[in-house]
Amino acid sequence: MNECLFFGWNKFPKLIKNEPNKITKPIQFKFENENENENEKQIKQISSGGFSTIFLFENGKAIEYSKKNPSKIQIENIQKVTVGFENEAILTKEGNVFAKGKVINPENPNEFINISSLIEDINDRVIKDVVSGAYSTYLLTSNQNAYGIGSNYWGQLGFDSETLEKTEKPILMMKNVSKIFSGNSSNHLFLLNSNQELFVCGYNGDTQVGLGESRKEETRIKKLTKIQNIPKGKIIDIQCGYYHSIIYEFTEIKSSLFENDNILEISVGFEHTLILTSNSKLIVFGNNTYGQLGTGDTNNQTKSIQIKLPELRFNEDISNYHVSCGYFSSFLYYSPFLSSFSNIEEDLIKLFERKEFCNISFKTKNGEIIKAHKLILKYRLKDENEIEKLKEIISKKSIKESNQIFEMIYSNRIINPKLYLEIKEIINSNEKIEETMKRIYLNENEKDFIIERKEKEYKFPKLILIMRSELYRGMFLSVTEDKSNKVTDYSELSNKSFPNI
Repeated sequence: MNECLFFGWNKFPKLIKNEPNKITKPIQFKFENENENENEKQIKQISSGGFSTIFLFENGKAIEYSKKNPSKIQIENIQKVTVGFENEAILTKEGNVFAKGKVINPENPNEFINISSLIEDINDRVIKDVVSGAYSTYLLTSNQNAYGIGSNYWGQLGFDSETLEKTEKPILMMKNVSKIFSGNSSNHLFLLNSNQELFVCGYNGDTQVGLGESRKEETRIKKLTKIQNIPKGKIIDIQCGYYHSIIYEFTEIKSSLFENDNILEISVGFEHTLILTSNSKLIVFGNNTYGQLGTGDTNNQTKSIQIKLPELRFNEDISNYHVSCGYFSSFLYYSPFLSSFSNIEEDLIKLFERKEFCNISFKTKNGEIIKAHKLILKYRLKDENEIEKLKEIISKKSIKESNQIFEMIYSNRIINPKLYLEIKEIINSNEKIEETMKRIYLNENEKDFIIERKEKEYKFPKLILIMRSELYRGMFLSVTEDKSNKVTDYSELSNKSFPNI
């Protein structure tokens, strides 16, 4: 079922009819074709930029709204959409990225091209995340390498703009990257490595890159620079506007604004910010010229305030809602949180990259040590003896080949046919990975974490909580958190804290 609220600059006169150019209170956004199947209209994600907005649906299809009539994007199995000022990018479930824009495809800026296929290293073409800046697009590969394409005028690709003004092909920016962060109006970029070290580059005209007093006079940060004095909480998200940045961490320190509440989601536009909390609050601040704060007027807000939301059909679980800011517009939309196991393969790969969760070691032919997850191996292989067979195979392989083998086992994805043939006898290829994780979830012996909520106890496998929830991932990795399997009272949390599995 589709529900979407909109406020701000009305760029959708054909859909939001009989409304002014500036919509200052949240109103219902209805799609044009009401005869479509309800499942096909279920929103998964909204990304809005300078000239266009893309709606992604649960069935992997997307619709683009721009100055022209709305049009369906002719790309299948879409996993994520991201829109900048004059550039767009689409990530498919197969790990391909299709993008368009004046810099990316100057001859035909309205045509999507496969930019992941332009990466010179053919072993680095499987993409797991993509983010748009205002004029640049950033790719994160399955090998944890970050690439950039587009404008480098402000140094937002991490190179001296005098020698590299722009690029029409992805260029390697940094290795060993776990997350990339930018924004639809941002000319700066943050990269987080696997050691939770944060690097930044790009436009710094309003000190939005966070390098401190000593660097505030530098308008351009032309190379990736490490940010010092980052708090010790685990970084969950970073949202970038044109003039500001917001870092969202998991930490035990509570601010006065959220003393008895928890942040569910943050979104940043050109000059405004929306924060959705677990107590069904929508906190807003910033530029309100077009009514994009939803306050009922067009007065800018220099302090954070809560706006009143209309009654929502699913208001009993605010965790199923998401916020998304365009340049001068805002969306609040319903999208069930992790409603299925459709992304479980990607989640397992991400978990595989987190070395702190690995509890079994394998040695390669060159003596390197690879750690893996015994629990997942136990369910993916036929029996314990197969783990010993796997150790023998790994002992004859390089580190790169070994990583590919584990990736195949975890995701059941054929990366290298020769390697797959060699180990197929120990891969339970007839069992879907969704069923594997359901078995872990249903097995009482694997439920090693107890949550007390509203005088009831819930038991979960810690492994699945880590995989399916950023909040618990941050909690279990927190340097101050007791990692014992204690009973914990999180009665103040919304249902978003509980993975829907």
